[in-house]
Amino acid sequence: MSSKAIEITLMGRTYSIACPEGREAALRHVANNLEKQLTSLKARTNNISREEIAIMAALNTGYELLEEQQKNQDYIKQMDDKIGLLQSTLEDALVDRATKAD
Repeated sequence: MSSKAIEITLMGRTYSIACPEGREAALRHVANNLEKQLTSLKARTNNISREEIAIMAALNTGYELLEEQQKNQDYIKQMDDKIGLLQSTLEDALVDRATKAD
């Protein structure tokens, strides 16, 4: 897959970022969300460097990702449990049907 450079602006600085073709809107969306988070962190904290703000934003984003991954794992387990129950119910119904047919 080929990529092209797009420009994004974060905290007043413009960066040229390589992006797979067709994914530009997604990268811009992520950059927009990151800019909001950086701006919010900067407004809530005094006298910290860009690097510290970026680290805080990375930690916040990492935590949000971890939470979503846990939710997905919980959902997968619930679906596995439901599928297992459904399979068991179907097997029982087939056995009952076969027994009644004999």
